[in-house]
Formats: sequence, C-alpha cells, structure tokens
Amino acid sequence: MELLIIRHGDPDYEKDSLTTKGWQEAEALSEKLIRMDINEFYVSPLGRARDTASCTLKKLNREAAVCPWLKEFDVPIHRPDVPGRKIISWDWLPQDWTKETRFYDYENWWKVPVFAQENMKAEYDAVTQSFDRLLAKHGYLREGNYYRALDPNRKKLAFFCHFGLGCVLLSHLLHISPMILWHQLVAAPSSVTSVVTEERREGIASFRVRSYGDISHLYAKNQEPAFAARFCETFDSATERHD
Repeated sequence: MELLIIRHGDPDYEKDSLTTKGWQEAEALSEKLIRMDINEFYVSPLGRARDTASCTLKKLNREAAVCPWLKEFDVPIHRPDVPGRKIISWDWLPQDWTKETRFYDYENWWKVPVFAQENMKAEYDAVTQSFDRLLAKHGYLREGNYYRALDPNRKKLAFFCHFGLGCVLLSHLLHISPMILWHQLVAAPSSVTSVVTEERREGIASFRVRSYGDISHLYAKNQEPAFAARFCETFDSATERHD
C-alpha cells in the first residue's frame, strides 16, 4: 500500500483558502495526481486543504472523505522565548529546543514540561489512533512498532493535509520524535510525500518513505515553490521571514 501525504498549496491563512499562487500549485498538482490511480481520498476539514484537493477531485469526478483529525496539529504552548502568549507547538528556535535531549526520543519527547502541561500526548494519540483505525480498514493493523498485514494490497491513499500534521503521521509510521521532523524537514506547499509498505516476511509490514516533499509537478510547469514553512536562508535577507 502507498500513502500520499500532501501539503496544501500556498495558503491564504486569513481566508483559510489559497493564494493565487496556491491555486496554480493545486492545478499543477492535480495533473500529477490524476495519473496515479489513487483509490481513496481523505482531506482535512480546513479550507486550504479542501481547496487544494478540489482541483484533483473535480477532474476525476470523485469525492474525498473529510477527516477532522487531518486538520493542522495546532496545540498551543508557551514557547520559552515567548512566555507571554501561546503559539503553535512545533515552531521553536533551534537554540532552545536542541538543548532538551528528550525531544530527540520517540518515547519521551512529550514528557518535557511545556508539552506535558498542555496534554500534548493526548492530542498526538488522538491523531495517530484515528490514522491507525483507517489503516486497519485497509488491511494493516498496528502491532507494536510494525503493522500486521491482514489484507496486503497495492492501494494508493491520498491525504490532503498540513505540514505539522503530516509530520505527526510520519513520526508515528517511522517511530521518530515529531520535534525532529517539525524542525529539520520542510515540505513546500503542494508537495507530495510517498510512504510505501514493505512486507519482507508474510504478514509483517512496515512503512518506508520513498520520497519526501516532492514538488516535481511545479518544476514541470516552470513554477518556483512557495516559501511558506521556511525561514530565511541567510539572516541578512530582507524579504524572507525571520520568525
């Protein structure tokens, strides 16, 4: 089975939709996806993800199941350098989060006090348990840190969602702390991450990333990727965001 984790196009957060560039990205993306024989589509309830999916679904005359657990993972916390207000949990300055060794540990990242006090693990579990229930319906039942292939298949499932949420799904499949993925990977708007099962012994499957953050559909249209989710490449930049 192949899972396609798709980030929405360049976002207009104020309108919860897409910018003009975002719609162009979604259109380019659709030309790729309609050729991939996708079996099932799932989408976040947020407008920017649904709008991204709409270009593909319209061409295929298909519908996507709206999954509340695919919305952006936005548990707010008091980040160490911004103690006066809560902000998203997965955007820390590197000089702060890298000091905490538990953030590198899949079993303990959520025990750091700033996360524990916001019940971060419960939110993470709510997402990943919903994800596992869906995978079980498609024949793969989680058993410890691998999956029991009860009905092994070559289906393709597409998930239109968000950067932070996509990292949570990958964290669960790969047994990696989401803090590492949130801070050291970047998926450009409209990018596609492909994760496939491997069944090296009958009935036992694991997931492996075949490609991360693929934006080849943009380059095929001579489009540069949007900068959303990134920070300035060099500090002296006057146009790229610093924080």
